[in-house]
Amino acid sequence: MNVEIKKLGNSRIELVIEQSTENVAKYRKKVIASAGQNANIKGFRKGSKIPEDVIVKEFGEERILQMTVEQAIDWLYKEALKKENLMPVSQAEITEVVSQDPLKVLIQVEIFPTVEIEDSYKDIKLKKQKLSVSESEVEDAIADIKTRFTHFHDAESDYAAKIGDKLTIDTDGYDTDGKMLEATSMRAYPLVLGSNLLVPGFEEDMVGMKVWDEKEMDVNFPKDYHNADFAGKKTKFKVKALKIERAHAPEFDKEFIQKLRGKDLDFEGFKKLLKEEILETKEANDAMERESTLIDELVKISKLEIGTELLARQTDQVYDEIKENVAKDGVKMDDYLASLNLSVEQYKKQHVEATALKRLQGEIIFNELMLKEKVEVTDDELKKEVEKIMSRYQSEDVLARLKELYVPGTSYYEELKRRMAYRKLIDNFFTDEKSEAKKK
Repeated sequence: MNVEIKKLGNSRIELVIEQSTENVAKYRKKVIASAGQNANIKGFRKGSKIPEDVIVKEFGEERILQMTVEQAIDWLYKEALKKENLMPVSQAEITEVVSQDPLKVLIQVEIFPTVEIEDSYKDIKLKKQKLSVSESEVEDAIADIKTRFTHFHDAESDYAAKIGDKLTIDTDGYDTDGKMLEATSMRAYPLVLGSNLLVPGFEEDMVGMKVWDEKEMDVNFPKDYHNADFAGKKTKFKVKALKIERAHAPEFDKEFIQKLRGKDLDFEGFKKLLKEEILETKEANDAMERESTLIDELVKISKLEIGTELLARQTDQVYDEIKENVAKDGVKMDDYLASLNLSVEQYKKQHVEATALKRLQGEIIFNELMLKEKVEVTDDELKKEVEKIMSRYQSEDVLARLKELYVPGTSYYEELKRRMAYRKLIDNFFTDEKSEAKKK
């Protein structure tokens, strides 16, 4: 078998495969044998040995030849891929059968791209920023948890509203001449004081109100207000408190913390845990940013073509991930696209394809560099990483499930190993302040 490869661009190639008549003849025997086993021929039991001339008479020489050529092409194509170490990413297309004697066929297919990286990649050194968590960030996280878990109860009739309480109000807005303004009337509108949903000062002016109190408030809209009709305008609002609910923030006792994180911690221990979680989030975000920055640098010194089929497949995958995340927020993707006035294909082209392309570029380049640099993750490193993952949980059921997932050979284990190898490789291109100080 002779194989010639012609590059067509964008990782698409044409295979020119040629096989001698003598070697193609063996496929005729296979076709005859297969036809004899599967055909219903009068006078013979199915599966019995049927003479070749009977089979040829039943099917016809032309059909036998066609089946022989089809089987030969299928086998030769697979052998050509194996011989030339090619990985197809799309369905092969037989563009022409040039001849049958000898058999010569042209096949086009998109293959997984190869990459050439300049040796200058070894000179790339990027700065890794030092990450830390401030006390104010921990306090903000606690405040956010308080807000999410705060519940409300009807207040006593003589109770004066405070920041954090929920008021149900009727309100109307007027200009300085006493004319009611459009789009300023709200009925039975629930508002948590201090949520900063309305014009600055509006919520603060309601502090001290009691149920059924009515109040007039002077409200000056900011000059940069998002609605141009109100920007910089002086107005007067009449507000009536229909209902006041007192805010009851959660107590950060052991019981509440157990419900939140499943761990037996006091408040100080919980703050320490929050600090670790915030740092982990920062590190994860920083890792993604560093990976993106490194890909940009490596693409500049790499020769790489991404084919249309592979890019389309990756684009679909990224789109599905976005669709899943949107659904988690309770939004239908169709509604989201309608709000952007875009079709699915337009959205993919404008907002997804670039992300998919960069992801592919990074994966292909990193895989090549891991081979060049012989990056490996040891069993001990994997064991420690699995232990780190499991340390975040206390539930026996969860831990038992994790032990099943993170064992050699499972997809979870292999994906973890791959990501750890990526991190090792990426870290080689970054230096932190301590490393720089040691060099000096």
